[in-house]
Amino acid sequence: MLKKLSSVLVLALALGGQQFVVSSAFAQDNSAPAAEAAAPAADAAAPAADAAAASSQGAASAIDSANESTAGAETPYGMGKLWKEGDAVTKTVLVLMILMSASTWYIAAIKLMVQSKLFSQANEARKVWDSKSLQDGVNNLKSDSAFRAIAEDGLKALKHHDGKLTDKIDLESWVSMSVQRSVANVTNDLQGGMAVLATVASSSPFVGLFGTVWGIYHALIAIAQSGQPSIDKVAGPVGEALIMTAIGLGVAVPAVFLYNWLVRRNKVAGESLNAFAADVHAYLVVGVHGGDK
Repeated sequence: MLKKLSSVLVLALALGGQQFVVSSAFAQDNSAPAAEAAAPAADAAAPAADAAAASSQGAASAIDSANESTAGAETPYGMGKLWKEGDAVTKTVLVLMILMSASTWYIAAIKLMVQSKLFSQANEARKVWDSKSLQDGVNNLKSDSAFRAIAEDGLKALKHHDGKLTDKIDLESWVSMSVQRSVANVTNDLQGGMAVLATVASSSPFVGLFGTVWGIYHALIAIAQSGQPSIDKVAGPVGEALIMTAIGLGVAVPAVFLYNWLVRRNKVAGESLNAFAADVHAYLVVGVHGGDK
């Protein structure tokens, strides 16, 4: 009985092993076609990925080209269009502000040179009092020196005080009037052109504002006639009109600074002239030797 049971168990184990081997082989056989089917799919996906990468690169290059073309393109708005499409009033305002700016810088340059020359003459005039007499000191000054003109006027007043019309005026008053008149002539020359700077500084913003109002007026009329009141239609013309205000401020601000600076330098130069005139007056009137008689 035991032998029969052992034979049955051995037979069952043998049959189970064969079934496992057959199942394993069948599974391997089934996995092989699946792997073979996945390989073509992967091969087909590779060109698609390459095509996607190429398209992304093409899109990036297209964006770069668009940016470069936008950066290189000229803006349709600006001073060129403002001058080209502006009417007679707009062009007149622009030309007027250009002339005002040019006159400002021209006058400032001329006044600066005149003031610098006068300051140099003031340094030379201090050496007059190291001479033996006022006449000797005056002769050492340059012929175009303002300080020499003041001293010579004082000397002439001293020598010609005995005229018929001046004999009733005391010497002190006559010499004082002569040197002060000479100082006034020099200071008047220093003030030349300052009124132009003051006018430019005060009026150029309003001239620019007038150009802005005129430009906006015509821009609104053009927009109303076109019937397209969109932001792209409004921004350009209005922005061009506002350029006028910017130009007016650009003309006014330098004129204000230059005017104040030159006025201060004129004041310093005038003080030097008045001080020298006072010294000449004192020497000629109350000097120890009574002047160069």
